[in-house]
Amino acid sequence: MAQLPSSNLSGFVSAEWQQHLSVSHMPFKPLASSMIAMISAVVLSVMTVTANANSLIHDTSYLQYELPSTIQERCHTRQNCPKIELQYLNSNQDWINEITNARINSVVLDNVMTETATSDHTDKHDVKTALDRFASSQFNDLPKDSVFVYSLTAEPRYLGHIDDYELFEINAYTFTGGAHGMPYSEYLIFDQRTKRHVQLVDILRYGVKTRFRALAYDAYKDWVKTVAEDPERYEKSWPFTLSDDVTLTDKGLDIRYQHYAIGPYAYGMPVLSIPYDKLQGIIKPQFFPKSKKQ
Repeated sequence: MAQLPSSNLSGFVSAEWQQHLSVSHMPFKPLASSMIAMISAVVLSVMTVTANANSLIHDTSYLQYELPSTIQERCHTRQNCPKIELQYLNSNQDWINEITNARINSVVLDNVMTETATSDHTDKHDVKTALDRFASSQFNDLPKDSVFVYSLTAEPRYLGHIDDYELFEINAYTFTGGAHGMPYSEYLIFDQRTKRHVQLVDILRYGVKTRFRALAYDAYKDWVKTVAEDPERYEKSWPFTLSDDVTLTDKGLDIRYQHYAIGPYAYGMPVLSIPYDKLQGIIKPQFFPKSKKQ
């Protein structure tokens, strides 16, 4: 069984940040429950993964983060301080931590800037600046009498392992008013043998992208039948696209889609599954679980 990971957090999470950090804009001390309700906390928690890869241990400690003074004044007056919660991975594999936490920072920055995660940012100053900007935007964007509280969360989640491949996902959520917030999620696959982050391009054999797309399209059509009375009409409104956000399971390959990618918000983040028996000749041999190899 592959063993899971320990180490320093990358980018914005330096050595002194390597525990679950709950960060408020006031010195940490006992507060009355009414006061606690007025405090915006930035929780940067670190997930600790045990060496046997089967159980997760979470620990928390607190560190201070000061919101801009103008935001503090408005928060206390209105009792509606923004909520920001970030969790960072702290496993016994440095390289997994580094990649995962860089992606978390990227998701945070890109959600604050564009509400779409696309690039890799790891600079501590950039992340802090983004958090300050996000907190400030609540009071710049909303009417003075608004009861909305902006929210930004991101966390890693361990999904298990398939042979030597350790499987994680990052889940994030941004709320900036309106009918609902915007969730975001992405898979991460780590190869313990090569110490590499594995992506779809690494999994597929050379020259089979078209065949894989056809399999994904078939899975999409099967899924549409479960959510639409008129699949043909549905596909015209929400046409198929191929996502490269994939993970391995014990049954096959899962493909995740973000909100609005192939369906309305109410349909969530669809996951299309392609079983291993359909992936013969499509994915490289090492990505078939040992139990599935002939």
